[in-house]
Amino acid sequence: MDWTPVVRFSERSAPTRQAILEAARARFAKDGYEKATIRAIAADAGVSAAMVVRYFGSKADLFALTTQAGFAELDLAHVPREEIGRRFARAALEPWERGDNEAMAALHRAAMTHGEAADAVQRLIDRQVLPALRAVFPDDPDIETKAGLVHGQGLGVIVGRYLLRLEPLASMGFEDLVAAVGDSVQRYLVP
Repeated sequence: MDWTPVVRFSERSAPTRQAILEAARARFAKDGYEKATIRAIAADAGVSAAMVVRYFGSKADLFALTTQAGFAELDLAHVPREEIGRRFARAALEPWERGDNEAMAALHRAAMTHGEAADAVQRLIDRQVLPALRAVFPDDPDIETKAGLVHGQGLGVIVGRYLLRLEPLASMGFEDLVAAVGDSVQRYLVP
């Protein structure tokens, strides 16, 4: 999902904004939310700290943008209803399984102790998980609650398997994990 600023910037600034985002992803992954600074991100991107603030606002806003999940691109409209849970689980867990989710790991660790990071996780639900599910279940009056339950299920697995490496979850085969989590997600969505 691309970040669209409230203020419209020219296309000339796109490379600078992209450099800042890439520097922020790397810095948050390396240092975590607490230790990363706007100044360090700016230095990594080769711009001034004022430029980072101008384009992205606060550290919390930049952090949220660097940790967006892939649900914005998840199209479940043509997936048979009985397969939605597993498809959703696969989309949520594959980036973690590949190990290319360092910024997301930093977000989830920080969310346990920092309100701004917890707000960023909430925005993931509101801006990505909920719309992906609402597109498939547009008439479901309980879809917000169900999206929260689905995300809670995923958070438990992410923390247990990928952050804390709890056994036997950590050594479970990925296909078995997708099936188990997907079936739970399915029960939330289609009771």
